[in-house]
Amino acid sequence: MLTVNNLTLHYSKSQILSGVSLEAKAGAVTCVMGANGVGKTSLLRAISGAHPRSGGDVSLDGDPLGKLSAFQLARMGVGYVPQGRDIFPLLTVTENLKTGFSCLPRSEHFIPDEIYDLFPVLKEMERRRGGDLSGGQQQQLAIARALITRPKLLLLDEPTEGIQPNIVKHIGDVIEQLRARGDMAIILVEQFFDFAFDLADQIVVLKRGEVVANVAKAEVERALILRQVSV
Repeated sequence: MLTVNNLTLHYSKSQILSGVSLEAKAGAVTCVMGANGVGKTSLLRAISGAHPRSGGDVSLDGDPLGKLSAFQLARMGVGYVPQGRDIFPLLTVTENLKTGFSCLPRSEHFIPDEIYDLFPVLKEMERRRGGDLSGGQQQQLAIARALITRPKLLLLDEPTEGIQPNIVKHIGDVIEQLRARGDMAIILVEQFFDFAFDLADQIVVLKRGEVVANVAKAEVERALILRQVSV
């Protein structure tokens, strides 16, 4: 579904990513791991168009993406759930979800039943403002908002950060359900090692902005990956 080849990224004169290459397949979870500050979030920002990459090629479902804006990429099927969630605190749950309509044709301006099947709490709180939700509820809202856009590729940046254990488990269950559909590639950036390793089909390890490991989980020992991502 997604192919990234030799991607580089700079913030001003500082090079953050250097020659990053990876693939993310439909029906699979690709986990990007590494210590803080190695470029994981920057990689997702580059793929999503939130920050322009300096070089390299990216293609989605075989189509080269060029250097498109985040809005254009969303219309092509890239869904991005940023670290920190970035929901609209003064909008209701329903209004937050409807912001996903902006990159869809008018005929698709509706909230699918699947959204509330995956996240029942959002149905219960549909009239509550986003800022009044707990951190875990806001994370569910952020993921649901991305799913409204019907993505081919879902980018998740630290979805368990600051969230209570029962909601962490629920988010893991949702990711498994989305993978099982077989029509979506998922890239997961996550510091919670056990959560990430359990969900992963493919593991990409970054160090200092470079890929130092890119292996199928079935072909690598857990302890080896843990050593590579530990500080």
